[in-house]
Amino acid sequence: MNKNFNIKTVLVAPLDWGLGHATRCIPIIKALLAKDYKVIIATDGKPKTLLQQEFPDLFFVQLKGYQIEYSKNKLFLPIKILSQVPKILQAIRYEHQWLKRAILDYNIDLVISDNRFGLNHSTIPCIFITHQLTIQTPFSWLTSWVQKINYNYINRFTTCWIPDVAGKNNMAGILSHPKKLPLIPVEYIGLLSRFQQLANNQMQYKVCVLISGPEPQRTIFENTILNNIAAFKEQIIVLRGLPNTIHSMPSTQNCSIHNHLAGDSLEQILQQSEYIICRSGYTSLMELLTLQKKCIVVPTPGQTEQEFLAKSLYKQGWCFSESQHNFNLLESYIKAQQFNYCLPQFEAAKLQELIPQLVEKLNN
Repeated sequence: MNKNFNIKTVLVAPLDWGLGHATRCIPIIKALLAKDYKVIIATDGKPKTLLQQEFPDLFFVQLKGYQIEYSKNKLFLPIKILSQVPKILQAIRYEHQWLKRAILDYNIDLVISDNRFGLNHSTIPCIFITHQLTIQTPFSWLTSWVQKINYNYINRFTTCWIPDVAGKNNMAGILSHPKKLPLIPVEYIGLLSRFQQLANNQMQYKVCVLISGPEPQRTIFENTILNNIAAFKEQIIVLRGLPNTIHSMPSTQNCSIHNHLAGDSLEQILQQSEYIICRSGYTSLMELLTLQKKCIVVPTPGQTEQEFLAKSLYKQGWCFSESQHNFNLLESYIKAQQFNYCLPQFEAAKLQELIPQLVEKLNN
């Protein structure tokens, strides 16, 4: 790789496995724009729609995602994921070849890849973003094997950014703080969030429900929530996590339902909600803990990372947790009111300093 980098154009490419990879790229993109870098976003589907709403003036290029599918039964999820490995490997090979052309077509000087394993290159710096250096599986031998494969891909990048804090008071535990790190430089960049906590914010809703994640579990969780709303008499707002959907659901006197809210509108709703019900996706938890919100997390069945985070943060008192099986909205709300929340305080990530620091290191 050549030295004396003069970075002007940055490609940002989030994975399409849920919306979390796209949402945590938003503060990074804002930091890049604040430093006058030209930003190109490569994605498709729901992540593309979400990011276009946030950055309507930016240039987007189509890059198909991995399009991972989940099973209805959590017991079959490992088999379902395993059956898609050939499709994932094909997508990684495709995006690696795609990047070679894109660098020439768009004069790209730097790549920021959020969990897209194929977006590395031999002549320009490429950053890999992940909070999962350890990928949880049902078996320890399988976890070790998967980590070796994970590191094999990560080590092809220039550096690895971990959206977590170093030290013991961290969010992801062993997921982001394994005993053995990749061979490339690893930097803990702090928690990524689009939002900032506001003081003395007036509460409008007792509960805000954030529905998200891959199908069919997204719809299963949504139906569970909707079936429980009639028995819930407090003010509640439901965000369905469907930025591409035009058809809307009717609201009631105490329940407001939206397909999707972005940017300032979403932040306002979160600030005005006392409790948040959501999946235990890492990005969602980063943002909500940054806002000091009391969360009721419902991990996606069979998704070992979410189940690990829900259990870990419950033990620390950072989140209350319930399983999706037999979930009841009113009962969970009552239990959460009795839960002893011990919400952490985190310093904001210093994102605008990251790229200049990287360039300085590469040029030395």
